[in-house]
Amino acid sequence: MMDEFSFIDSIKQQFYRQPTLMKGVGDDAAVFRQPAQDIAISVDTFVDGVHFTKNTMDAFHVGYRALAANISDLAAMGAAPAFYLVSIVIPTSWSETELAQIFTGMKELASIYKMDLIGGDTVSGNELTLSVTVIGYADKKKARYRSEAQAGDVVFVTGTLGDARAGYHILTSEGDYTDADYFIKRHRLPSPRVEFAKRLNKLSRIALNDISDGLASEAAEIAQASQVNLTLHDELIPTSKPYKQFPEGLQHKWKLYGGEDFELLGAVSSSDWEKVRKMADETNTKITKIGYATVDADYGGVFLTQHNTRERIYKRGYTHPI
Repeated sequence: MMDEFSFIDSIKQQFYRQPTLMKGVGDDAAVFRQPAQDIAISVDTFVDGVHFTKNTMDAFHVGYRALAANISDLAAMGAAPAFYLVSIVIPTSWSETELAQIFTGMKELASIYKMDLIGGDTVSGNELTLSVTVIGYADKKKARYRSEAQAGDVVFVTGTLGDARAGYHILTSEGDYTDADYFIKRHRLPSPRVEFAKRLNKLSRIALNDISDGLASEAAEIAQASQVNLTLHDELIPTSKPYKQFPEGLQHKWKLYGGEDFELLGAVSSSDWEKVRKMADETNTKITKIGYATVDADYGGVFLTQHNTRERIYKRGYTHPI
């Protein structure tokens, strides 16, 4: 196994893309300068056996998805990604080739958004652990918050839901599946909605949340932060055509609670809804109206209408499969 400094040399960039970067890897801290925009920062930690396993992902996918999850957080804040830092705990069970592939996965995704790797740390330990920090820029006063929803808002989602969980199911359950490669790709190589989120900076107000822990959980976060109730129509929640091959109970569970689709959930004024639809068309983004926001005596609830019934659904934390 190479030493820490050799490993850092092997993964650092040979050139930087962001003009605001003053100093990247090589000192005790990176330095960047950005007086004209607001700065958004997010960090997530991924642990072998909790968030991923070698049974369902190659090392390349581990890196790619770890960075994608963080970029999706920036998209939900209305921020364009610029930099990332990676701290990694390295066990002896992962080879140098596999470690290099983790960073290759991140670098491939980073190149799409012109992101620069500007630092991190390496230590040895028992379980492979990645801690990824991302930094992005939002136009001044255009960062998006969960607390911006209001009564009468249209509630919408991008893309289709449940696909990532279906992909995991295919990887871990024997069977003859239609379009298996599509679902597996949605699980391993998610596509953050950066371009669509950036286009939304033309709006004066919108609440956003990325769907990492499942629709029910993310909707509850918006409802609680905005002090509103959200009503979602089950029949409007978008799913892909081959998704219908799975048992109805699993379809229902995955689209509400499956998690890791990394789509966007939003709430916007009904008067701005057509603008949002146009922005979605301009960025080739599928978008679907799935409900509305209200203000009642008790707020913070999420309700699902289904077969002429309306019931409250509760925030259920996503349990990462192993």
